[in-house]
Amino acid sequence: MIATAYVILALAAVLFVVRLLVGPTVPDRVVALDGLLITVMCGVLVAAADQRSAVGIDTVLVVALLGFIGTGVLARYVEQRGG
Repeated sequence: MIATAYVILALAAVLFVVRLLVGPTVPDRVVALDGLLITVMCGVLVAAADQRSAVGIDTVLVVALLGFIGTGVLARYVEQRGG
């Protein structure tokens, strides 16, 4: 079951990287970067569950907070830039 989760997360990460590189507009790239961050956080949580460790949860909380702030900053940049 854990291996299936890793495969699905890896596929999602590859698709997000493709959208990040190909994305025709800046908002597309921002959404792809946010999705990639969430995918990586899910991977850390799956690894923590696999190892039965609580260390990954603290890491994910900090990264989620920083990702939320970063997405807000990028959204404001896109809004001021006009699309």
